[in-house]
Amino acid sequence: MSTTQPIRNLVQISKLKDYYFKEKPNLRNYTLICLGINSALRISDLLELKWKDVYDFSKGHFLSHLSVQEQKTGKHTRIALNKNALDTLKLYRKSLPLFEPETYLFPGRHPNSRLCRSQAFRIIKEAGQQLYPEAKLSCHSLRKTFGYHAWKAGTPPVILMAVYNHSSFQITKRYLGIEQDDKDDVFLKTNL
Repeated sequence: MSTTQPIRNLVQISKLKDYYFKEKPNLRNYTLICLGINSALRISDLLELKWKDVYDFSKGHFLSHLSVQEQKTGKHTRIALNKNALDTLKLYRKSLPLFEPETYLFPGRHPNSRLCRSQAFRIIKEAGQQLYPEAKLSCHSLRKTFGYHAWKAGTPPVILMAVYNHSSFQITKRYLGIEQDDKDDVFLKTNL
């Protein structure tokens, strides 16, 4: 069995996002991928989001942070919405004829239902197979991609451990595939 990997290449991230923006337009799916990559949320938490979680209806603007009770850990987390996440949410909102506080951000086929995990997996897998058939992409790839690029950008290990609620950086390194990258660098740089 293979392990889900982060998307290590920024061009590949752009192409993955663009798949549901340009190639097979679907703003819900596009937003799912963009928000998944930019929030580091597990797919189960992402799919539970409602419009009230990202938009202040009384003030008429998007919130600066997501506030989520993680299903898996039961811990409360607060996530800043960056420019890409907010721009995507604004674009998505404009495309909807109706959005209410209790409406799911990623609705399913039936009224008042949310997108199910298996459908989210199919959405990401389809884009991944069309673009990168050799890659092992899944919903969890979005979460891992955030951490991998945060680490590459110099985020301190203790912060990444906190983002993922890991007890050690060894776990975080293994989770993000950093350990293998470190080993690969040794072999690629030792060119005898």
